[in-house]
Amino acid sequence: MTVMDHRHKPCHFLLLLLVLITVFSAVLAGVSSETEVGGFDYGEALSKSLLYFEAQRSGRLPYNQRVTWRDHSGLTDGLEQGVDLVGGYHDAGDHVKFGLPMAFTVTMLSWSVIEYGDTLASTGELSHALEAIKWGTDYFIKAHTSPHVLWAEVGDGDTDHYCWQRPEDMTTSRRAFKIDENNPGSDIAGETAAAMAAASIVFRSTNPHYSHLLLHHAQQLFEFGDKYRGKYDESLKVVKSYYASVSGYMDELLWGATWLYRATDNEHYMSYVVDMADQLGGLSWAMSEFSWDVKFAGVQLLASMLLKEEKHKQHSRVLQQYKSKADHYLCSILNKNINGTNVQRTPAGLLYVRQWNNMQYVSTASFLLTVYSDHLRKSDTDLECHEGTVTPDEMLGFAKSQIDYILGSNPMETSYLVGYGPKYPIRVHHRGASIASFKEHKGFIGCTQGYDNWYGRSEPNPSVLVGALVGGPDDQDEFDDRRDNYVQTEACTYNTAPLVGVFARLIELEEQKLEEEDVSLVATYKR
Repeated sequence: MTVMDHRHKPCHFLLLLLVLITVFSAVLAGVSSETEVGGFDYGEALSKSLLYFEAQRSGRLPYNQRVTWRDHSGLTDGLEQGVDLVGGYHDAGDHVKFGLPMAFTVTMLSWSVIEYGDTLASTGELSHALEAIKWGTDYFIKAHTSPHVLWAEVGDGDTDHYCWQRPEDMTTSRRAFKIDENNPGSDIAGETAAAMAAASIVFRSTNPHYSHLLLHHAQQLFEFGDKYRGKYDESLKVVKSYYASVSGYMDELLWGATWLYRATDNEHYMSYVVDMADQLGGLSWAMSEFSWDVKFAGVQLLASMLLKEEKHKQHSRVLQQYKSKADHYLCSILNKNINGTNVQRTPAGLLYVRQWNNMQYVSTASFLLTVYSDHLRKSDTDLECHEGTVTPDEMLGFAKSQIDYILGSNPMETSYLVGYGPKYPIRVHHRGASIASFKEHKGFIGCTQGYDNWYGRSEPNPSVLVGALVGGPDDQDEFDDRRDNYVQTEACTYNTAPLVGVFARLIELEEQKLEEEDVSLVATYKR
């Protein structure tokens, strides 16, 4: 009997091997067919999205700069005002350093790392994400020169847009503009406080001294913004045509306090979020967008996630009201609201908020859906909307559909993430990428030379702006890849930043599916 058992073991092994080969072949076939109909490599998309921030760097580039067609720029920023403002990011296809959208970009990058840092680490991209965040926060430290002074902008849009030059050749004004006690800007102070508070969480374990420094600046900025209230675009008229604070400063004050509470666990900030909720509009504004300007949906979602914690029972009434508004936002995204409050969609299903740079709203919505679906999954609850219940898996599935649209599953069969896939925008509205690289063509290109010789060319940009998420298609899913079509072909840092977290979560989802297939395979063999 022992001999027979011994002799049958190879048969069991061969049977298992046969099952493995059969299933593995099926999996490969599934992957192949999925790719043909629109399966995507989220790992590649994640890597490329983080590359984009290196292309947007201003200042002296580091030795490990991976986007090699860029070189040093803006090395005298702030000199005219006697302050060092070298560094930071260009927001889009021009060279102005706008503080409000830059801060929101850093907040969203930090939030991505806070939620999905383990996955970013496992993919080897965590270090790049930390570098992207620190490039921004290093600049904010410089820009916050005293407790009640924050340099809000370097350069001005009017003179900058008059020229089409590489950043390395800039001849436009680099005048810097600040907010202070006499010229308040609670919105930009609140957002920069949020960015530095969120980043302090990111660096807490790996760089505690830096984390503490960021938190110190965040607390000072929040106190400044709250004490000296006012809209920054009223103090600095120069921003009004480009990044006007339409929503005002109330959302940023709540946003900053929320992130400071997460960073410090200090009840003072929690009390602010609760006590000021009604006065600052946190409970009255039912939103259908989340962006660099409008933070209410983000505040409402973060506040509602605190409801399940025992220590916040005393605040449950207000937190429940926050949750009601957060649910309204999420349900409007999911087409589950009533009374015409759902977000419009294109015929192919892309969320459509407005014509100019619509993809920014798609990426932020996908991020909030993803984060909140994880929260609901952990608490074993669903999202209750007027038009029905939505499960966490359905929420994540819709977020995935938006990301897949971005990556190429759309009527134009193009990826709107530049550099990803076989087809993507090749005439991105971007000064640096559309002109021959400074590394290859060191000859000076003047202010209007770029317009004369490069702007109107029908040829692809000489450099690929890898990882940039462009403005995207119109409400009929149509897209015109022209350099002068800045409504659709310009990319912004705050478009790509939320994608970092969503890509990481979708990588987790793919890994979970593979694990489930492994379990299913073992079960099949045992039967």
